Amino acid sequence: MVGTSAEQTLIKADELRARLGDVVVLDCRFNLADPGAGARAYVDGHIPSAHYLHLGRDLSGPVAAHRGRHPLPPAADFAARMARLGIDRNTPIVAYDDNRFAFAARLWWMLRALDYREVRLLDGGLAAWLAAGSGLDTGTPSPTPVTAPVVGDYRGKLDMQAVRRAREAGAQLLDSRDAPRYQGLEEPIDPVAGHIPGALNLPWQEASDAEGLALSPQAQRERLAVLPADRDVVVYCGSGVTACVNLLALELAGYRGARLYPGSWSDWCSYEENLEELA
Repeated sequence: MVGTSAEQTLIKADELRARLGDVVVLDCRFNLADPGAGARAYVDGHIPSAHYLHLGRDLSGPVAAHRGRHPLPPAADFAARMARLGIDRNTPIVAYDDNRFAFAARLWWMLRALDYREVRLLDGGLAAWLAAGSGLDTGTPSPTPVTAPVVGDYRGKLDMQAVRRAREAGAQLLDSRDAPRYQGLEEPIDPVAGHIPGALNLPWQEASDAEGLALSPQAQRERLAVLPADRDVVVYCGSGVTACVNLLALELAGYRGARLYPGSWSDWCSYEENLEELA
């Protein structure tokens, strides 16, 4: 299980500053409690040349009875959105947020799942940029659109029925939410508390330190050692967003092939047959 090196997945603030003219920077800041906060923060100041992507409008599709609170947008629509920003599959991309990869990792996973080749995350996010003495900009860049690539569906995504089949085939589910939500002690968002039976819990915040810097590959491996070495891994959270931070952790640790359940708990608990299993 040899994965992509940390150097190919993360970028430090000093290196980004030196490469600003060579990469497209994407600001993914968002607040689930205040969906407009990220866009307002972008207007107030962002890394120079960065474009803003909104979790609901750009990184999610229409919400329906099922598929969860933040379903993936149709792949062709997402590729077209990237093309309008001048991004094709060979464009060097750096994404950041201000919340320990919570939203930038979602973008990272989406791009990687559609075979965009050079996608990196700013280690430590906006705080690391500022701590390195780098300034912010308030201008809005004008991209040069490119032709959108022809894309298939997101590689490594599973819907609810596919998750049930994977579980029956022996896959290990990994719940990325806070422990109280996993344990069913509280549920501030979804209508039902609990977790998918058989899932292990590794809260996504533990993939980084208090400063928002990703743990070392060795520390990621130690944290993920609870996962059975001989089983496929399916990762989920509340709505398929912060689960991508654990997918990032798996990548940094050298694990390949872990899959995402984008609908996550918000989709799982929308099916009556799943609720019967919880009873």
